Amino acid sequence: MKRLLTVFVILFVMVFTSACTDEKPGILFNKYPITEDTVMGYQQVFERGTRIYYLVVMPEKIHSRYVYLQIIKKDNDYGRMGYKIYYGKNIRLKNEHIYYYDDYIVINEGGSYVMQIFSRDNPQKVLTMGEFYVK
Repeated sequence: MKRLLTVFVILFVMVFTSACTDEKPGILFNKYPITEDTVMGYQQVFERGTRIYYLVVMPEKIHSRYVYLQIIKKDNDYGRMGYKIYYGKNIRLKNEHIYYYDDYIVINEGGSYVMQIFSRDNPQKVLTMGEFYVK
């Protein structure tokens, strides 16, 4: 009887204390066009002048259907971590792209970059961000 009670207590603790998290938005970078076969081959370091393919995944529906993509370069020319806006783009999400967006960008300057995605509904809140490097 004691063993049976112990098994039930362990099962109860396992079921109710296991943490299930919600899906979170994210950005995947790849040097190849993103398909079902290449989605797991993400990377963060790229060569100058090559295409950087990215996939932005948003588990929550954005009501305005507009997002703002911003790429910021971490500029180390002055010995401090200064930032400059390298690229910005307003994107209209189509009906089939409510939960994701994919495209590519070509960067010809080496350095460290941060890609941020904002919603038009709340432009002060960053939906997701990803960091990548160009040699």
